[in-house]
Amino acid sequence: MAESRAAIRYAKAVLSLATDNKVAEAVNTDMKQIANAIAESSELNAVLVNPIVRSADKKAVLTSVFKNVNAATTNLIDTLIANKRVALLGDVANKYTQLYDQLRDTQIAKVTSATPLTKELEEKVLAKVKALTGKTTEIENTVDESILGGFILRVGDLQYDASIANKLNNLKREFTLN
Repeated sequence: MAESRAAIRYAKAVLSLATDNKVAEAVNTDMKQIANAIAESSELNAVLVNPIVRSADKKAVLTSVFKNVNAATTNLIDTLIANKRVALLGDVANKYTQLYDQLRDTQIAKVTSATPLTKELEEKVLAKVKALTGKTTEIENTVDESILGGFILRVGDLQYDASIANKLNNLKREFTLN
């Protein structure tokens, strides 16, 4: 929990600095790239959290992986390394993206479907979510064939499960209870 609070503090500080310098959008792009890279690469994550790896080596790895990032992002990485908190980089990147979305009054709608969404369906989902929440929304589509068909929509704390797998499970539960 203390690490989460620290990540929020670093993210707020970077967002404030980036907003003042009018580079918040560029830093947001960097943060999305960093969060994805750390989430997808177990080797990169292992290097960052390993206390045996020297700070200079961690910095060398990060500067080689993230070459063309904004100066504010580079300063964040340097600060985290100097404070021996570089293991928080992925959390800071995620928190920054959340705070940036709140600042812009946008939200992410996560749609899990059995097949990739078409543009037409994506536009319908965006319109429906905007009508429900009143906020600008971006869609993040994940393909999961195990849901068989339909979709699962997550917006903030809300979840709507209209998948075929969920409907089949409900029917199965209904038959076993009777």
